[in-house]
Amino acid sequence: MIRLGINIDHVATLRNARGETHPNPIKAAKFVKKCGADSITIHLREDRRHINDIDAKKICSIKRLLVNLEISTNLNVVNTALKIKPNFICIVPENRKEITTEGGLDLKKNKKKIRKIILMFKKKKIRTSLFVNPSIEDIKISKELGSDCIEIHTGRLANLIKSKKKYNQEFFRIKKCSKLADNINLEVHAGHGLDYKTTEILSKIKQIKEFNIGHYIIGESIFYGFKTVIKNFKKILNKKK
Repeated sequence: MIRLGINIDHVATLRNARGETHPNPIKAAKFVKKCGADSITIHLREDRRHINDIDAKKICSIKRLLVNLEISTNLNVVNTALKIKPNFICIVPENRKEITTEGGLDLKKNKKKIRKIILMFKKKKIRTSLFVNPSIEDIKISKELGSDCIEIHTGRLANLIKSKKKYNQEFFRIKKCSKLADNINLEVHAGHGLDYKTTEILSKIKQIKEFNIGHYIIGESIFYGFKTVIKNFKKILNKKK
């Protein structure tokens, strides 16, 4: 079974728009699990623009809920994550002015720092993933650094598909990277910009074991509800290929 992780950051974005307490991200985490999510993803950004420390701590303390906490390499955030003790960590790049994550980590530039952070989480027995571009070199470096998994940035493919442009070259780049990662015992995940169509196309790559989807699910759920949207994605991911 291919796993579906749901990013609920934008439940917190909506809450923060009024500076009040509704909608509640903790309630959202429990609800999407009940609707079929295999795990919850939350991004504890340096500027705390959506999920905050209290949200992260409470969500990670929910029993029988698998939580994937996305963080940057900022050591203050790393130390906060170590105290919270999520099930999974995904290290992502972070640019303060970005609207959303714009690409994968610069692994070559930050090798020493990332290796040290991965070791910290391994000591706590927390599965650690690196958010990377679909690059053969980045897959090899991820293995060298001791990561358990890689999450491939699918934003470029998603944009090509949505723009009705040719996407085969990008698709095969992701496929090639997925095969290499699987061959060297790195679990493969995919995320960023995914909708129904992009997810269906990528689900043909058998090495991808987990899809992490947020913005589209939150947006579609305004119209159709979490139960329906999650059910639709689960059907796409686990239908016989």
